[in-house]
Amino acid sequence: MAPTELKELKVQLQDLVDKDFIRPSTSPWGAPILFVKKKDGTLRLCIDYHQLNRVIIKNKYPLPQIDDLFNQLRSAMVFFKIDLRYGYYQLKIKEQDVPKTTFRTRYGHYEFLVMPFVLTNAPAAFMDLMNRVFHPYLDKFVIVFIDDILVYSKNDDEHATHLHIVLQTLRERQLYAKFSKCEFWLKEVVFLGHVVSEARIYVDPKKIETILQWEQLRTVTKISSFLSFAGYYRRFVQGFSLIAAPLTRLTRKGVKFEWDDVWIQLNNGEDGTLLASFVVRPSFLDQIRELQKSDDELKQEVQKLHDGETSEFRLSDDGTLMFRDRICVPKDDQLRQAILEEAHSSVYALHPRSTKMYRTIKESYWWPSMKRDIAEFITKCLTCQQIKAEHKKSSDGQSERTIQTLEDMLQTCIIDFIGSWDNHLPLVEFAYNNSFQSSIGMAPYEALYGRKC
Repeated sequence: MAPTELKELKVQLQDLVDKDFIRPSTSPWGAPILFVKKKDGTLRLCIDYHQLNRVIIKNKYPLPQIDDLFNQLRSAMVFFKIDLRYGYYQLKIKEQDVPKTTFRTRYGHYEFLVMPFVLTNAPAAFMDLMNRVFHPYLDKFVIVFIDDILVYSKNDDEHATHLHIVLQTLRERQLYAKFSKCEFWLKEVVFLGHVVSEARIYVDPKKIETILQWEQLRTVTKISSFLSFAGYYRRFVQGFSLIAAPLTRLTRKGVKFEWDDVWIQLNNGEDGTLLASFVVRPSFLDQIRELQKSDDELKQEVQKLHDGETSEFRLSDDGTLMFRDRICVPKDDQLRQAILEEAHSSVYALHPRSTKMYRTIKESYWWPSMKRDIAEFITKCLTCQQIKAEHKKSSDGQSERTIQTLEDMLQTCIIDFIGSWDNHLPLVEFAYNNSFQSSIGMAPYEALYGRKC
């Protein structure tokens, strides 16, 4: 460490000792430390618990779904946000586990008496504590996500009562809030990256700014990080998976990383804060537009538009020929093959059958022989043919049909991802919930939330 870092290390170690968060240790354990510079220029002491986290039995305590939390805020008018002082440090560690938290420094070994921030089970353990503390009031006038607490009420009188209950509960449980960061009697509050008010919930403008200022994505790791961040707001972006598909494809194993111009286009609402659309547009669309100019049939349609003839075709603002608001794909085998592969073989599709695949593609694209091309593509898919060959005797009933569909998707996952198939099970769930179901005339996601994913 540099001399300035050693000086800062002494200060921070003494501060933690004075607060009884750590103590000197003789444990044989010993995680390394490092400093990370914060935005304000100060240094944050970080401990690398990677080795310890590998051997810890994972706590499977569930974290709440963000959408479920926000669904509880309907008709709420007044808000109060609580920021707990020291966060995880308010949770004590069992005495027998204290030696495992030891970290090594230039000035000796120290061990934590309270929960360090970077232990793998820290969020689950703290979430468990908060749920037990506020159990009688959860989803009535309190929602909690780890150490973020939001009190909500329908009017001021009700809010005063709720505040008294929550603060008294914290006092009885000896949990301390940071008064300077608590916000009282709010009509609008920033919570979990969203702005919540009586009228609506929308994306925090600061998060939009973060997306706008994101550095160029030059590696698979950076693309994955960006998609993870942007995906948090997918509920605000219709067709997110299709929009982000060009980037998602670059993260697939075995795909050559070929970078073209990729950028994000954000259309804000009238107040300048609503994230109306998040669009990842590679040169793929430019390629379509250029190939349209060399397609004789499409050129004829463009000429008809210039001549003022009425048609189901139209030109978009950027000059792309559209058919019923779908992009006209020119007669180019390589281009159409790329679209078919993305809709069929991507991690978000998992080899759908022809009808579902057709409905997915026709949301965005159009060409005359689309149905026939899709059918031919599926007959040539080795994974699909392997699954078809493994089918057992046909079964009757809707439930058996659903089970067969899920079995097919799981087999696809095993074939495509081999040893890591179990890590991709959430994608199976995602693909099923976002595929068209003839029994309800839409995807399950659309039936539940009233909009397409």
